[in-house]
Amino acid sequence: MLTIFGKPNRNGGFCDGVNRRDFLTIGGSILGGLTLPGLLRAEAEQGRGQQHKAIINIYLPGGPPHQDMWDIKTEAPREIRGEFDPVATNVPGIAICELFPRIARMADKFIFIRSLVDSDDRHDGYQCMTGRKKNPQTATFWPMMGSWVSRFQGPVNQDIPPNLSLMYPTGESRWGDPYGGGFLGMGHNPFNLVGRRGSMETTSMTLNGVTLERLNERVELLNSFDNFNRQLDQRGAMDGMDAFSQQALGILTSSRLVDALDLSKEHPRVVERYGVNDPTFQRDGGPRMIRNLCVARRLVEAGARVVTLNFSRWDWHGPDGRNFVESRRNMPLLDEGVSALVSDLHARGLDQDVSVVVWGEFGRTPRINNNAGRDHWPQLSCALLAGGGMRTGQVIGASDRIGGTAARRPVRFQEVFATLYHNMGLNPNEVRIFDPNGRPQYLVDGDVNPLHEVI
Repeated sequence: MLTIFGKPNRNGGFCDGVNRRDFLTIGGSILGGLTLPGLLRAEAEQGRGQQHKAIINIYLPGGPPHQDMWDIKTEAPREIRGEFDPVATNVPGIAICELFPRIARMADKFIFIRSLVDSDDRHDGYQCMTGRKKNPQTATFWPMMGSWVSRFQGPVNQDIPPNLSLMYPTGESRWGDPYGGGFLGMGHNPFNLVGRRGSMETTSMTLNGVTLERLNERVELLNSFDNFNRQLDQRGAMDGMDAFSQQALGILTSSRLVDALDLSKEHPRVVERYGVNDPTFQRDGGPRMIRNLCVARRLVEAGARVVTLNFSRWDWHGPDGRNFVESRRNMPLLDEGVSALVSDLHARGLDQDVSVVVWGEFGRTPRINNNAGRDHWPQLSCALLAGGGMRTGQVIGASDRIGGTAARRPVRFQEVFATLYHNMGLNPNEVRIFDPNGRPQYLVDGDVNPLHEVI
């Protein structure tokens, strides 16, 4: 942990009058006393500052029920349809679940994907972070989306890491899961901003007991350790740590990141539109921190390129009809938060530059089980897109009568990734880097292209 304290006042407190230890934490571990888990690259090889495209990746861990969200099956039997009715949207011919009235009123700003077909049959956010199915033998090899963007576009400014994470731990996003820089190196790992219990904190860098006035002395000491250890490092890890250190020092001497995380600096009426957080941890998941979507928008405005966050937990097999009980709790909050986020992006002129994706790792069974829940169903799931200059106000793909398989235009995860990379200004079929084994690696597989319907 790197904690930097202010200068003490004469009364034994600090200059701000606070007697407790006020600290900034920023995430990970590094040698020499500097700990810092969000190892970020301080220099970009191309595109730095030329434009500021961004992605907000909203992960719904546990597998959200597509038939109860954006693909209501009005003609299916009740045991498949479930308890919810469709509501018309402001786009003729498109109807979604009644629990999303705000999104329905602005459906012209969204893209509803109803035919995502290649979900991996496992509780894990890996595919929503990388576009790839998880192979346990190479799980840490493939970089997450934010790491690719960090590598090829670098930071917009030295105060905000390009790849930021607001992921709190749930059953599907445990600490230590391999959502990192992979073969691109630790310097492109996401910079974690959420504590282990889901609290918002700038977590992880501690310079214990050292004031800002002594920072330069400690940096000199750290450099001497680095010079020695660099001779021993044959894997490039020290280069990544150097980048982390540089990024961390920029953050610690600037208030931009802390200001972006501080919702008290946002107009109260704007914050209210995002809904009210429920910080209570669920029995098998995280808190319902819907205002993190507002934080994500503020981070993008401050300079972040990719912000990844999760919301609640969506694994509702039963008992006691939890699929529908939990839907009534989660979906209105998600409706508030996502509609507020996309409205804000349009109001601020960011809708051409900031892409938003909302999805989970797989869908749910068409037939409701004996516990009034829905079980895992990797054969079909859904996703929601917005912003990024895309052609919105449309549905991509269609499911069959019961929402079990794709009846038209099957979509793969990598196609969505290719679209998001395209929106960032990265050609997914041309951007290439050689991995440590000397093999060329591209952002997506060779037969994958962006969604032609939206670009």
